[in-house]
Amino acid sequence: MLEEVREFGPVVLIPAAWIAAGAADAGYLSDDGILVAHFVMAGFIAFFAITGWNEMNRGALRAWRLVLVAGLGITVAGIAGFFLPSVAEPLLATSLVGWMVLPAAGLAYTARKLPDAAFVYGGGAVLSILGAVLFVGSLVDDRGLLAILAFVMVAVGQTAGIVDAARR
Repeated sequence: MLEEVREFGPVVLIPAAWIAAGAADAGYLSDDGILVAHFVMAGFIAFFAITGWNEMNRGALRAWRLVLVAGLGITVAGIAGFFLPSVAEPLLATSLVGWMVLPAAGLAYTARKLPDAAFVYGGGAVLSILGAVLFVGSLVDDRGLLAILAFVMVAVGQTAGIVDAARR
């Protein structure tokens, strides 16, 4: 069962995380809810890193091990944002944009390692980066449509990659 959770859990967790992030950004999820989501995310990241550490020592998975390690750090930065009000905004933005960009690097690396799936992984990387750019743009301008498009692009790009990975 542990293997099934590691293999297929992210197929559900990744889109769920982006739906929650988008709902929080739009004001539909409370600060308490997003704090709990950060703790849950940190727990899952630690679980996947610890239980898959040795398997992620080769091939395309090497990049994903780095994504998990760096991602745990940016998730903890997001958690800290809830407890340090004077720097909450930059810490939470770093966590959010970090999770848009970090997987893009892993997707791009995977596209190079798996040429037969380069379209899926490369496309996912492009969508994640474009989503990050749109989200940062939404911070400067109207948060409405740009932010929604950003979350959709990131969710689609990253979900496509993890669905392909689970399928393999």
